[in-house]
Amino acid sequence: MKLRFEPTIPNYLTMLRLLAIPFMAWAISAGASHNTLAFVFFVGIWTTDILDGYIARHYNQTSDFGRVFDPFVDKVFQLTTALTMTLTGRLPAWVPAFIFAKEFMMVIGGYFLLKKRKVIVQARWYGKLGTVLFVAAFASLFLLPADQQHWANIIFIIPVGWALVVYLLYGIQFMIPHLRHQKGS
Repeated sequence: MKLRFEPTIPNYLTMLRLLAIPFMAWAISAGASHNTLAFVFFVGIWTTDILDGYIARHYNQTSDFGRVFDPFVDKVFQLTTALTMTLTGRLPAWVPAFIFAKEFMMVIGGYFLLKKRKVIVQARWYGKLGTVLFVAAFASLFLLPADQQHWANIIFIIPVGWALVVYLLYGIQFMIPHLRHQKGS
């Protein structure tokens, strides 16, 4: 499978999201005086993610490029947000470490399925719920006063716990049929 950019509105929105991520990271790292700007970038990036998915599905503008690149940009968005917030002392280091490990395993699993079975892993409702939980957790950190950032450990327990459940569900959904196929061969 060869991925090539297709000039659709969803793909342009995905590229726009990717280009906005460094500006959001700068605003986060610029400190409390730029917190509102960072939050606006954060919400804008997430909103365009929802919008590009809606347009792709409802106006028949899905593409292999979008199915692969959109989740990649989502991962860059989550990791950049987590790392920048950690480097500025707003988030404990275990959160980006967990996100990186989770995404690494998902990418390896997705690559395996693409190469071995020619399957592009599609997002499921439980994966989308996991993303919403992480986004809500990050958004809450923008809204917390600087002296209340210690709540980050508690806030991220829910999305991390759900991410573990999601990883298990994806594993069951995609690996069991693969194992059955190998057993039958």
